[in-house]
Amino acid sequence: MIKTILPALLLGLSAIASTALPAAPVHAEDQKPEQIHIRGSIVNYSGSALKVKTREGETVNVTLAAGWKLASVANAAVTDIKPGDFVGIASLPSAGGGDGDGALEVLIFPPAMKGAGEGSYGWDLKPNSSMTNATVADAVKGVDGRTVTVSYHGKEKKIAIPDGTPVVTIAPATKDDLVPGATVFIPAEKAASGPLAHQVLVGKNGVVPPM
Repeated sequence: MIKTILPALLLGLSAIASTALPAAPVHAEDQKPEQIHIRGSIVNYSGSALKVKTREGETVNVTLAAGWKLASVANAAVTDIKPGDFVGIASLPSAGGGDGDGALEVLIFPPAMKGAGEGSYGWDLKPNSSMTNATVADAVKGVDGRTVTVSYHGKEKKIAIPDGTPVVTIAPATKDDLVPGATVFIPAEKAASGPLAHQVLVGKNGVVPPM
């Protein structure tokens, strides 16, 4: 499966990697760089370099690519999720193998980002977690209490949203927000010189990127 992190960060960023098997052999020169997710807090930022202490306790130096994009997240609520919205939901299979998943976090995409990274695939927020970027189904299959049914590529998935689940949407950010201690989520490429990032999602105003 070839992972492609979405650069849909014109005004913001989300998460995400879509995966698909190639229909034909891929030549070495055509292979995509391996994608990694960096979660942690800023140690320092200068120009095109961002030093981050990861959630695993490692300190990594991230190189910011030319034209890199920056965004943050703002708090939202389950009641903000409407049929027709495009959302990204990290989830875990229901305990006991029941129908549907349980959400770990929900990102409500701005309308301009609808369709970004559509699909459902493995995610590394927690072991066995998945990420689903999909449209909230309409009519009866829309939002039902704290359970939402979403559709992608002709498939449907039901996801419960427990109390306390972080629900956020994309918000603006500036380089002034890249201060020591600020929490970041960075989808990056593995490179010989270290992680290379085209986008950064930074926490501000007490809201941290939950993905």
